[in-house]
Amino acid sequence: MKLDILAIAAHPDDVELSCAGTLMVHARQGLKTGIVDLTRGELGTRGTPEGRLIEAQDACKVMGLDVRENLSLADGFFQNTKDDQLAVIRAIRKFRPSIVLTNATEDRHPDHGRASQLVRDAAWMSGLRKIETFGDDGQPQHAWRPAQVYHFIQDRFLQPDFVVDITDVIEQKIAAIKCFKTQFLAEKDHEPQTYISSPEFFDSVMYRAKMLGKMIGVPYAEGYTSAKMIGVKSLMDLINVPT
Repeated sequence: MKLDILAIAAHPDDVELSCAGTLMVHARQGLKTGIVDLTRGELGTRGTPEGRLIEAQDACKVMGLDVRENLSLADGFFQNTKDDQLAVIRAIRKFRPSIVLTNATEDRHPDHGRASQLVRDAAWMSGLRKIETFGDDGQPQHAWRPAQVYHFIQDRFLQPDFVVDITDVIEQKIAAIKCFKTQFLAEKDHEPQTYISSPEFFDSVMYRAKMLGKMIGVPYAEGYTSAKMIGVKSLMDLINVPT
């Protein structure tokens, strides 16, 4: 399946927190969208890897995406190495996305910055035909380089290069986040509470979406940074709301 937009993120739930709205907005426009999680989140304080996979698939259904896969790289220990790059290259060549969304270039969790560099490098290397990879069917894959790689904004605030209006899908974004019952808004149980399990963390995600929306004159938005210059064919394609 060829995707228009593929989100590749370090952990199950990174996408829901950071770019779920963007994926849903474009899915509603009829574009093909999907997620590749790099790890199973096995080092997470709460829950289990098996439970996280179930939560991730539940969230995928809420978002109405076309596909979600997990590469099962080592949570906390994956690196920007040849082997891990090849795993990402195989995923990119499998889905041939025009646009890749991936982790923040720097963030509180060290996996996020590493994933950012790994995915950006793999996306470029994926276009080199002399790098040989094989698909799930054992057949050689064709080289493919996405046109754009955008980095979403996570826990630490980064000045976005552009933002996407997600107002129409904000309720679905909230529902997708809440699919990760072991991680967010978690009730007190035998497992320890964490930085992300508190109501305050969930509130901060909503405040961020409101703040980014206010910057462009809409209720809610998600922000991105880009290493490449961004171009538009018409100024009328922009959100032209006085602020």
